Amino acid sequence: MKDRKAVVRCGSRSAVRLADLALLVRAPAALSVPGDVIAGAAAAGRPLGVRTLGVIGSSVCLYWAGMALNDYADAAVDAVERPERPVPSGRVPRRTALAVAGGLTAAGIGLAAAAGGRRSVGAALPLAGLVWAYDLKLKSTSAGGFAMAGARVLDVLAGAVVPGAGAPSVGVALRRAAVPAGLVGVHTGTLMALSRHEIGGAPVRVPAATLAVSAVTAVATAVPIARAAAESAAKGRLASAAPSWLVAPRGGAANRYSPAPLKGVAVAARSKKFRTAVTAAATLAYLGTYGAAQARAVQVPSGENLRRAVGAGILGLMPLQAALTARGGSPAVAAALGVVHPLARRLARRISPT
Repeated sequence: MKDRKAVVRCGSRSAVRLADLALLVRAPAALSVPGDVIAGAAAAGRPLGVRTLGVIGSSVCLYWAGMALNDYADAAVDAVERPERPVPSGRVPRRTALAVAGGLTAAGIGLAAAAGGRRSVGAALPLAGLVWAYDLKLKSTSAGGFAMAGARVLDVLAGAVVPGAGAPSVGVALRRAAVPAGLVGVHTGTLMALSRHEIGGAPVRVPAATLAVSAVTAVATAVPIARAAAESAAKGRLASAAPSWLVAPRGGAANRYSPAPLKGVAVAARSKKFRTAVTAAATLAYLGTYGAAQARAVQVPSGENLRRAVGAGILGLMPLQAALTARGGSPAVAAALGVVHPLARRLARRISPT
């Protein structure tokens, strides 16, 4: 019986299955990309619109390009360490992996231009440059980790600088998104530190150090929201303790203290509580996935446990992005990101993100 699985023709001599292309680019891992752009947009006060969706598509294309280029560059190493991968197994020709990387890079830059013009291209071009520099030259050097962290930082900033009605200037947008971009970059740095030991294992100090950094990242994400919630609660207690003549004075001034403004205050308070709750839940989910995997690696720092920790960290970026998005003022969008995380974990059981 003929194989009915979809194939893509690459030249006149080869046919590559779509399933193998999905393995080549680690397709499910791209679910960790949209949250970068969304977190940057939320920090800059940008709503989630068509332009932002276009920039998300651009970042996904560049992420997939990096995965394909990685397998092109690592064909000889993977033949020994991961012979089941599409390129060393022969299911995807090496030249095809390079062509896929080039095509996706062009698509990513084109989408950025269509979605955000010069502002978005200004983020997409250096991002593409970092991806290619990392895979072809920097991966085995001490600069490799900084390159990958820089790529994720640019992803967040790409979301912040999306143009449109009411969008802040580039300088203001970059300042607003600096903290979430930095936290995502730090998280990526821990992933890169662990990934260097995926095959042979590592000394205990490596996962112990990354676990400590992840804990600090979680605290830095959640503490500003917790502090704001505490200050808001304190103001509420002061208002409730105020004498009636101060809250609702008699005479003509009483109209200024109608139930409508009070209702608005109540709605704002509920919104802040929702924002705080989503931020806290997402931060705990981040620690519960990536932190737990690193804790297991601390107990037994084998290559297998470190590989699992890296996989958990790639997908664990999603709850961190959700927390940063809620912190930026978009808790409903953050909650939606939280719903996607379990789906990504299920898909990762079929296609490894590493």
